Amino acid sequence: MTQDSRWQKQERAWAAVGFAPVIIGGDAGAYGAARAFHEAYGITSLVLSKHQMWMIKHSKIITHLEIENGTVMEHVRTGLNLAPIRRLRDQGIPILLLGAIDSTVQAIIELREAHPEDLGEDVVVPYVDRARFDAATVKDNFTALAEKLGVDHPVTRVVDFSADLDTQLPLDLSFPVWAKPADVTAWYWTEFEGKHKVHRVETPDDLAELFGKVHAAGYRASFVVQEEVPGDDQNMRVLTCYADQNSRIRFASWGETVVEDHSPAALGNPSVILTTKNSEAVDQAQKLLTELDWVGYANFDLKYDPRDSKTKFFELNPRLGRSSYYITGAGNNPVEYYVRDFIRGELSADGGTSRVEDQAETVYTVLPGWLAARYVSDPDRRRRIRRVLRSGGTRNPFFYAADRSPRRIGLLLAAQASLVRKFLRFYPPSRVTGE
Repeated sequence: MTQDSRWQKQERAWAAVGFAPVIIGGDAGAYGAARAFHEAYGITSLVLSKHQMWMIKHSKIITHLEIENGTVMEHVRTGLNLAPIRRLRDQGIPILLLGAIDSTVQAIIELREAHPEDLGEDVVVPYVDRARFDAATVKDNFTALAEKLGVDHPVTRVVDFSADLDTQLPLDLSFPVWAKPADVTAWYWTEFEGKHKVHRVETPDDLAELFGKVHAAGYRASFVVQEEVPGDDQNMRVLTCYADQNSRIRFASWGETVVEDHSPAALGNPSVILTTKNSEAVDQAQKLLTELDWVGYANFDLKYDPRDSKTKFFELNPRLGRSSYYITGAGNNPVEYYVRDFIRGELSADGGTSRVEDQAETVYTVLPGWLAARYVSDPDRRRRIRRVLRSGGTRNPFFYAADRSPRRIGLLLAAQASLVRKFLRFYPPSRVTGE
């Protein structure tokens, strides 16, 4: 590989910008980050994973290298010593190392703490240490932090699976509830029939049955159980913030979710987002990030509660989200903050406190526009979205003019048709609008 002309051209491009992006994970989040690097700097990204999802295959903006499992520290360690990456390091080209999902970010952090000699000065890791990672991302820790700081969040209870479940149930909550694992890495390795990313539970008996399956499968971390905030996907919100090395938010992007994925394996992933602005939510996020002494990106899941007109914080993801292209598509390229802060050394050094929040009103969507608009029940919001769609403000992360080839276009069209079938099966628009 290192001898072919394409690789040598890539090396020259990485040397010219002063770094090479290496992303652990072969999914939509990895593609979104790779596209952002290409749009900002005209460079390809190295993506390390065992499998390539359809959006990664045949991409001109990605060079894929195979590793066994990006969620395992030792496999990430092996990946950094693959010949192509070692060649870059030997040439003095810094590596900007990113994870596409929480568990790959955790593996990178573990590697830095266990084997700092493997990273040296030339592998840049724009993440907090393990203690701050756990304080923010272990779901019961986040709930306790929100309560301490007075940040709006749903009524929540925590169940410890390392203790006797019978003494902790039933819970003092109003049903239905949402139950989700506090430790997403431990959940990754837990298998049982009917497992979802998160579970909506109608009754206390149903919750006890679910927990029996989870315990039998060997999961021993905590579970977070939250009362359901009324409203469908249209009440969901997403907030992505970049905190500099002084833990000051320097950039924030707010989005109103239109519809999420309802298939079991991807439940809750935003699929259509309308970009807007919400400074009050950013102020609350600043409280959390200051207390955590946070550095880098924080991606928050939230939901608007019509009962008290407050937007409730659910959780913090320690990375750019799977749907991070909603930020790029609205006019602010998020990877530039990594580069300005960790590669160029500009952002934190200026001691500034100003933050960027303004963005264009766009519709991020992985669905065709005709289907995306059908998930909106509020007439005013539907008019807004249709206006954006008509004006060319649609942003699909996977359709990129600079990343076209016959094989890739074939995959894109097949994937789009499959996605439409999946949405019509698991969450038809008629369930939202009655049409």
